[in-house]
Amino acid sequence: MEDKATNIVGQNLFGFQAALQEAGSSLEEHLDKYYLNNWMGETLYNAMAIRTTFVNAMHQFLADEGLFNLERVQMSPMTDPLAHDVEHVPNIHYKGQLYVTTHSMIYSKFMACFNPRIKGVFVDSPNIRLEIESPDRVQRGKYLIDFSQMDIEVRRNRGIGLEEYLNEPDRVRKVLKEDMEKGMDLFERLIIHSMSRILEKNEKELNALGVTIELPERPFPRFLCDRAKEKYGRDYEIKSGEETDKQFFWITGILRENYDLIYPYLKSDGKVSIPEITSETIYNYDLCVKSIVRDSGQHTPALEILSGAVREWIHDAIVERLIDNRIIPCKPVFSDGNITNINEIGGYGPFLMMTAKKDSQSRSLFPETYGGGIGVERTLYAILRGPVLDKIDNITCFGKNPDSHQLYLF
Repeated sequence: MEDKATNIVGQNLFGFQAALQEAGSSLEEHLDKYYLNNWMGETLYNAMAIRTTFVNAMHQFLADEGLFNLERVQMSPMTDPLAHDVEHVPNIHYKGQLYVTTHSMIYSKFMACFNPRIKGVFVDSPNIRLEIESPDRVQRGKYLIDFSQMDIEVRRNRGIGLEEYLNEPDRVRKVLKEDMEKGMDLFERLIIHSMSRILEKNEKELNALGVTIELPERPFPRFLCDRAKEKYGRDYEIKSGEETDKQFFWITGILRENYDLIYPYLKSDGKVSIPEITSETIYNYDLCVKSIVRDSGQHTPALEILSGAVREWIHDAIVERLIDNRIIPCKPVFSDGNITNINEIGGYGPFLMMTAKKDSQSRSLFPETYGGGIGVERTLYAILRGPVLDKIDNITCFGKNPDSHQLYLF
């Protein structure tokens, strides 16, 4: 029986090859230019050496912190819906069921932290995000549709339930600020450890790429998102980076994903209004970095490499955030161990049943956590771009940049 997918791929390649021939080129010339020359070249070799040090350093640091390594989840009934535009979530049909591919392992990380004996988890996770290509056909350099991310989640173990959430705001804010500091401190130490290992092991490769790394000191500079946006508009990340001579810096309080904590979001008489939500009430953080050109000391424009947050942990708030972000249409209705309207909330049904779980004393079992994800390729591109390396394609063997090629051949 003929494989339909193979036939479609063959037809696409036939059309692609015909277009190359019409333009006076060939498939072999295209493969040599965009693949073989990259694989054989010094730039990718140096980038791969640095990547190996970077990923191994993160693994070792996180293991030494007492976090457990988690298996990769590449398909599930649900995935991170994301706050920015992607074309769609690819689907996989298997054994008569429909699954979606992984945007990120955010929900998997939460549930892997259920066991109170687990301090936290980490995984070099797969991510498939069909990013919208540049409308003006300019390569933006920072996007890949198929990439890896070091995903990290850590238990907070504060035991704050809905009653305290609603009635003890001063205490809850104090706890959340403390835990956000713990999260940012963990990531700062992770970055310092990783960059120090690169400086120790990859001086030759950094020199060949014409860049250097300034070993950062804690705490990294911080910029509040609302103030930065008011001052600079949509280029607030780049412009904030120009305000500091440090290579790494934070931007905090960014309104985005449904699982990044907004506190308070629920009130005894309803929910907060949109104008009440400010950077001061959003407990999340983005880490940005600039590369440093070795000869001139000049910094390149900043790029975000890490997104993280203290997470929503109260079941009622999780549900309301999902509804308000139009991810599910209604609240789940639980009855006799089932969800009577599970057909309406789709793949989120099992997850929401787990967020509602309680122990014998009616205390929530769903873990309170903070965490984040570090884009591996994004970080390498951010710290290595300079006189030799100018595209994210340059640091990947099979980089699928939405702004590069119409057809990916490997």
